[in-house]
Amino acid sequence: MSAVLSVADCGSGGGERAPLDLTLYLVIGPVHSPGRPVPEVVAAAVRGGVTCVQLRDPNLPDEEFVTLGREVASVLEGTGVPLLVNDRVHLVGAIGADGVHVGQSDTSAGEARAALGDTAYVGLSAQTLVHVDEARSSGATPDYLGVGPVWPTGSKPNAAPPGGIERLRTISAASPWPCVAIGGITTERAATLRDSGVHGIAVVSAICDADDPATAARELRAAYEGRTS
Repeated sequence: MSAVLSVADCGSGGGERAPLDLTLYLVIGPVHSPGRPVPEVVAAAVRGGVTCVQLRDPNLPDEEFVTLGREVASVLEGTGVPLLVNDRVHLVGAIGADGVHVGQSDTSAGEARAALGDTAYVGLSAQTLVHVDEARSSGATPDYLGVGPVWPTGSKPNAAPPGGIERLRTISAASPWPCVAIGGITTERAATLRDSGVHGIAVVSAICDADDPATAARELRAAYEGRTS
């Protein structure tokens, strides 16, 4: 199952950049990996097969967030795995990140695109068909939608109610952009998402809470792709 999007497939409609592989998308921050350095977890997860990383911590001051972001960017250098930051569009350049992911209550996808240009990746959270329609009508050009939560999740206290696989299928079918499933995804559940129309799965706890992030990533990816790890 290929989830690699060429530049022509992406929503920005221009710019020179590497293909975006959404197969296994890690969302991580200090709050998600207490007692273990974020760069260390990221490095292990990438060795196990993570293809995209989003740095998220709404409580970390900007200065500390930039410092951490630079450390993660350094770990990812040369791997081909892009780094996106959650919400903080104004820090993408300072970190040297490849783009941003915004939610429905954050900076809009259109504003993020205008600020960062066509070569940056822009992701947008969507929980309903209304969100897809609003993004279409606004002229926003996200590269992908993060759809969920699919199942209940404890990694985001203010998450929307879980929508299940059927809502995921409905949104994926209606979206002009590739979709990534997120929310409560485990190795056991990953296999059930293969035929849901998504281009990949995004996880937090399934890797961040694992004793061995590399093995966890390897098993998640194998389960989603339908092969032995």
